[in-house]
Amino acid sequence: MKTLIIAEKPDMGRTIAAVMEPRAKNNRTYLEGEKYIVTWAIGHLLGLAEPDAYDTKYKRWSIQDLPIIPEQFKIVPNPKTKDQLKIIGELAKRCNAIVNACDAGREGQYIFALIQQQLKLRQPVKRLWISDLTAESIATGFERLRDASEFEFLTQAARARSEADWLIGMNASRAFTTRHNTLLSVGRVQTPVLALIHDREKEIEAFQSQTFYDVWAEFKQDQIKYKGAWQGDRLTKPEEAEEIAAAVRGKEGKITKYDTKQTKEYPFKLYDLTLLQREANAKYGYSAKKTLDVAQALYERHKVISYPRTNSNYVTEQNIDGMHKALRMLGTGPYAELVQQANPNLVHKQNKSVCNPSRVEDHHAILPTLKRPGTLSKEEQNVYDLVIRRFLSHFFPPAEYKMHTVMTQVDKHRFKTNIKELLSLGWKVVLNKADQDKGKKGKSSKKEDEEETDEWTDKKFEIDAGRAVDCVRAEMKEKATQPPKSYTEGTLLKAMESAGKQMENEELREVMKDAGLGTPATRAATIERLKKVGYIEMKGKKILITDKGKMAINLIRHAGVDLLASPEMTGQWERRLHQISKGEAAQEKFMDNVKRFTLSIIDKVRQQPPAPANAFGEETRNNRSGGKGNARSVGASGSAAAKGMGRTTSGGRSSAGSTVLEQAASSIRRDSATKTVRSSSDGQSDTLASQRKTLGSCPCSNCGGSIIEGRKGYGCSHYKQGCGFVIWKEYAGKQITETMLKSLLAKGQTQLLSFKRKDGSTVKARIVLDAPETGKLSVREEN
Repeated sequence: MKTLIIAEKPDMGRTIAAVMEPRAKNNRTYLEGEKYIVTWAIGHLLGLAEPDAYDTKYKRWSIQDLPIIPEQFKIVPNPKTKDQLKIIGELAKRCNAIVNACDAGREGQYIFALIQQQLKLRQPVKRLWISDLTAESIATGFERLRDASEFEFLTQAARARSEADWLIGMNASRAFTTRHNTLLSVGRVQTPVLALIHDREKEIEAFQSQTFYDVWAEFKQDQIKYKGAWQGDRLTKPEEAEEIAAAVRGKEGKITKYDTKQTKEYPFKLYDLTLLQREANAKYGYSAKKTLDVAQALYERHKVISYPRTNSNYVTEQNIDGMHKALRMLGTGPYAELVQQANPNLVHKQNKSVCNPSRVEDHHAILPTLKRPGTLSKEEQNVYDLVIRRFLSHFFPPAEYKMHTVMTQVDKHRFKTNIKELLSLGWKVVLNKADQDKGKKGKSSKKEDEEETDEWTDKKFEIDAGRAVDCVRAEMKEKATQPPKSYTEGTLLKAMESAGKQMENEELREVMKDAGLGTPATRAATIERLKKVGYIEMKGKKILITDKGKMAINLIRHAGVDLLASPEMTGQWERRLHQISKGEAAQEKFMDNVKRFTLSIIDKVRQQPPAPANAFGEETRNNRSGGKGNARSVGASGSAAAKGMGRTTSGGRSSAGSTVLEQAASSIRRDSATKTVRSSSDGQSDTLASQRKTLGSCPCSNCGGSIIEGRKGYGCSHYKQGCGFVIWKEYAGKQITETMLKSLLAKGQTQLLSFKRKDGSTVKARIVLDAPETGKLSVREEN
């Protein structure tokens, strides 16, 4: 019998067949050769069933029917691709082995797992795990097929993510929608991303600009001219600034301090998908989705770059030889001149800025393959050019500069100058001329109160610190403090990727560096989803939140479940899912916690008063006004729901056979990487205080409270009565465990611990409870 190869998409299947069975017969939906039959999914052939598959009462959205928590999740075929699923089942009956050739990642693993589950495939399975679709990689991958059992934990993590997202998304969206009588989509990733946009817009609205004045002076010594910024407290009166300018203008000054130092700028990291999307947005204005689609075409159709949906900026030792081959391939063609200047010896296994296997999980950074591009569209050429120039930059030495810091004094007034003198362009030769010129223009982006001159120069900067200088010009400049900028898709992607930096919990922050809000593969879809449901709109490059988006965030936060609107729970989920994928945490326990949180969401939304009819903006208010029974029958099936809701701001349309709400439910299901949980900003957790475990008595005198665990620390249950006792979960680089806490409460100190000094040496010490009234701690060394 033959072996069945199941790829994720038709193009991938045909590419694999061209390598493994070049004489295979093409049967439209599969290719058959002597040893292999190659077929494919068409993305997700199956998905989690809608709620009404469990009970027909769920066709009508009603808060009284919530929560919806299936004992066993059902999966259903996608009606558009059910024929392909049937073909895979028929082909499998003719084969005694299967190769899973879906994308090498969590989603690809899940796509195959659902096919295997639905068709009850019992054949032994091997896994093809490759990062590009070149013939060489495919052939090598088949020589090194891995056993499917190696990926069982990854499958468990994929299932846990999808099912947890279904529980939170279906229940929270139905609860908020029916309670407030307008279609509100809630998601684990989309909601905290919307909260980022909401909070940024609130900052901008609340910002009050202040006028201030800078004084700049131009100094001359022989043929050298340089500018300096006046040093002192911020000037808020124009007459003060003008007085300073007049006092130094035309006067002689002296250099009181002159420092120089050599600096190097190394190439930027290789691209992961998010970084590529950010730069394509900044340079070409491409949306995140546009860049993803173009990169996917370069990978699948043209086969000129490696797998783009990666979250790594590094490669492994096995990639170094391929990078050298790719460099030689680029030696003929439009990049030949740059390749001639490149130094292959700079890319090697010990170069940790390139080769860092510990930072590569599923896929390495985006690299060019050994295939030369044919005819590319303008967008494809632009994205390919970004990848190639970033790749080439690592074969060049760092750019070198000489930094000059000059302090010039005229009478009692001091001026500071920073000059950045170019010594060697280094890797920056790979930048096109426009980008090089852009870098030479000027001032570094600093806050208003930190702004200093930062000039580039192509000529040598030489000055004699022992000689006088002439102040040939001085002027006052009126300026105003600027509000934070509205997000663009590029800056929002950065915020999604680095959301962990806004957290106090270091462990979560570390997880978020890699996980962030969503994954590289889903961030573009999250932004598009927010557009479609009417939460955000674009004004040029700017992302603006709509009235509906503002109200959605306010309702979630006021319901006491603003856990749904924060990145922190996403970090906790990602940490746990990562542990499940490594076999370090149990899928069942994770799901139990998600179910408990789902119950708490429903309970809190039920207690929330309905939003006023005009709360969601003019367009949505008009949508809400039509039809009878609008308030309590949201989600009714068929034309009644369509009449009740009309057209929504989500971009969905009421059409025959497809109501707005059915579309919304389907979208929520498909958005399998975008549903979340999070505790309220005042420290409230998803469980009531009365249900929390007591960890000890509060040591604060005359308090009588108990110590309970909060999100970031251990505090007193009488905090509402004014007790301020709290011990944070992290102190002096140590996580305060329950055992350590109980020791602090009972004995006033922990057991003996090891601490590292700044010089790297180790010291034995205890954490001591210094102030029982507040929970203040200190570290006491032991002799």
